[in-house]
Amino acid sequence: MSYRCPLWVMPLIFFLSLPVQADEQTLRVLAWPGYADSDVVAGFEKRFNVKVEVTMVGSDEVLRSKMTENQGGNFDVIAANTAEVHYYADQGLLQPLRPERIANTSRQLPRFRDYSRIPDVVVDGRIYAIPYVWSDMGLIYDRKQFSQPPESITSMWDPKFRGSVLAFNTSNHNFSLASLSLGGDPFRIEAADFPRVSEQLIALRRNVLTFYSLPEEAAELFRRHNVALLFANYGRQQLKQLRDAGIDVGYVIPREGALAWLDCWAISRGARDPVLANVWINYMLEPGVSNLLTERQGLPNTLQEPNEGGPSNRLIWLRPVEDDKRRTELWQRIVSGERPPLVQQ
Repeated sequence: MSYRCPLWVMPLIFFLSLPVQADEQTLRVLAWPGYADSDVVAGFEKRFNVKVEVTMVGSDEVLRSKMTENQGGNFDVIAANTAEVHYYADQGLLQPLRPERIANTSRQLPRFRDYSRIPDVVVDGRIYAIPYVWSDMGLIYDRKQFSQPPESITSMWDPKFRGSVLAFNTSNHNFSLASLSLGGDPFRIEAADFPRVSEQLIALRRNVLTFYSLPEEAAELFRRHNVALLFANYGRQQLKQLRDAGIDVGYVIPREGALAWLDCWAISRGARDPVLANVWINYMLEPGVSNLLTERQGLPNTLQEPNEGGPSNRLIWLRPVEDDKRRTELWQRIVSGERPPLVQQ
C-alpha cells in the first residue's frame, strides 16, 4: 500500500529540504494587533526552528510608511487590506504568489478562493495576496436608546443623537461614508461633488461626540458617555469588546450597504526568504490558528462562516480611492474645525 503525504506537510518538507543559512532564519512580519499574538508566534518558531520578528501597525497610513521604507525590504510578509495590496502591487513592493504552494488555502471558504471575484487581489493577471480575515464596518447601537435598529447610515447625522455618536478618525473611510450617505460612489468622488461631500463631513463633525482611533478607546467612550451609535471601523471586533464589557448593543448593516475590509497576507518584494513566508501564510490558515483570531478578536476568518450575521449582499469591499492626498488634506482641515477652502462660500 502506497503512502500519500498530506497536503499541509508539503510546504514544511520543501522548507526543511533547503540549505540552512543563518541569515535567512528570521522571518520579519508586519501586521495588525491580534494577528500575530506571542503564543501563535512561539508555536511557529518552535515547529520550524526559526525566529520571528513582528512589527505592529495601527493604521493604513503607518503600514504604508513602513512598507515604502527601503522599498519593502524591511519585511518578508505583511498583513494588509485588499485596497492597500493593490497599491503595493502597483508600486512593485510585492511578489506574486502561487496559492497552490500554500496547501491550507484548500481549507478556505469557496468565495475566498475565487481570486478573480475578490477586488484588488489580482493585479495585471497576477495573484498578490491570500485572504485571511475580514469584517463589515456596520453600525453598533445601544439597544436602550433605539426602539428599532437604525436602518440607514444617515442615522449618524440625526440631530437627536447629537453628541452621542462615535466615528473613526480617518480620511478615506469618512469621505466614503459621506459620499455613500448622499447616494454617491464611496471610492470615486467627482471633483464637482467634493464640496457637497465635504459639507456632509462638516455636519458629521458637529454631530459626533468625537472621532476615535483605537477600538479600546471607542469602547471606553461608549461606556462613559452613554453613546447611542458607533461607526464600527474595526467591525465585529468592536462588537465583541462591548458585549464582553456587559453593554447591551446591537449590530446592523445599513440599507445603503457597509464598507468592508478583507485583510490578506502578502509577501514583500524584499523578502529574504519567500519560502519561509509561504510557510507562515500556510500556518496562519491552520484552523487552530485562524480560529484563535476569531475567538480573541471576534473577527470572521476565511475558513468558516461567522456565528452571527453571515455574509451580506450589502457589503462594499474597500477599493482604492480617487485621490488619497486630497482626502487627507481636506479631512485634516475638517476634523480640526477649519473650513476647507474648497467648501467656503
